[in-house]
Amino acid sequence: MARIEGAKSVYEWLDQRIAITTLNKVMQTEYWIPKNINFLWAMGMVLAATFGILTISGIFLLMYYNPSVDLAFDSVNYLIMTEVGYGWLWRHVHGIGASLVFLIIYIHMFVGIYYGSYKKGRELIWISGMLLFVLFSAEAFSGYMLPWGQMSYWAGMVITNLFAGGSLEATGFVEWIRGDYVPAQAYLTRFFMLHVFLLPLLIIGAIVFHFGTLRIPHVNNQDGEDFDYDEAAELYKAGKVKESKVIPFSPVFLSKDVFVMGVYFVLFFYLVFYHFNFAMDPVNFDPANGLSTPAHIYPEWYFLWSYEILRPFPTDLGLIAFAISQVIFMMLPFLDRSPNVAPANKRGLFHFWFWAMLINVIVLTFMGKLPPEGIWNVIGFWAAIMFFVLWIILPIITKLEKKI
Repeated sequence: MARIEGAKSVYEWLDQRIAITTLNKVMQTEYWIPKNINFLWAMGMVLAATFGILTISGIFLLMYYNPSVDLAFDSVNYLIMTEVGYGWLWRHVHGIGASLVFLIIYIHMFVGIYYGSYKKGRELIWISGMLLFVLFSAEAFSGYMLPWGQMSYWAGMVITNLFAGGSLEATGFVEWIRGDYVPAQAYLTRFFMLHVFLLPLLIIGAIVFHFGTLRIPHVNNQDGEDFDYDEAAELYKAGKVKESKVIPFSPVFLSKDVFVMGVYFVLFFYLVFYHFNFAMDPVNFDPANGLSTPAHIYPEWYFLWSYEILRPFPTDLGLIAFAISQVIFMMLPFLDRSPNVAPANKRGLFHFWFWAMLINVIVLTFMGKLPPEGIWNVIGFWAAIMFFVLWIILPIITKLEKKI
């Protein structure tokens, strides 16, 4: 009894100073979620959990990794994998997590597009989410450099060469990024700092901002229905659960999130133990060699679609196309001119646009992994053209859309 009273006193003391009760209401028990949403709305929590696992596994790997061009490869492939107890497990967890986090991001992104979760006051939710996508991409790229294998070295060489700007010939800028004429010690050290310190801080800040933007306009729902949240919340509080259109985030919706995360982590650890090779390029198990260029240089699978947009065009045009592809999704709330907040299957031509875009991105991803020759080059070229055609016609077909 004395312990309970003591705990209450501590809680009251903290509540008076940091408003625990108010914070709990705002963030959990009185943060209302629409009833008519499915398991796809749990992807945000799955992403947050995966980022947590990446952070924890990264800390363990950091204890033994050596950011030196002479020792980095051996510290990853020999020391961590064979000498450190369960080092192989932490590396597999980190590698699988880095791949799956992008799979979940793409699912989360296209679910948002399908259900119009970027419209009508939710623009900042979408923009902050796309900012997270950019930061995760930078984090993944910087991490891909650290094992200092063949594909790490040459992918870094190719990607940093993009900053030369084609005919702008900004070679001095490329050397400034690398700290040398070619990727070497300064380059590795810089990307190590970005990967373990600066970018994680920015990602954490962007996650907080993204969750903050969800609190005001509320999350979207499967039907795009707009209703009075205050009125629905009062019905729920009065015990009229069936009549109410909302549920509290905690514990009701959070329990659904936890269930989805449970299913996800079954898949996650199945891949960690049985199919970890899909997240580790065999070429990257060869030490970096600046005198031996791989026959076919390509990035990780989650960058392949934008890489394929770059490849089919002449240098300057390819760089412009690549740059546009990196920012165009962020402009979606302003390019979609329809007044309707509804799922794509209720929006006429937009329904076809959505599936055409999704299939096109998948085709670009497959073409990016294949050598740019013969029929693959032709398919990649027309898929890249189709990508931009779809964005050009989006404002037109959505402007013509009838109000539902």
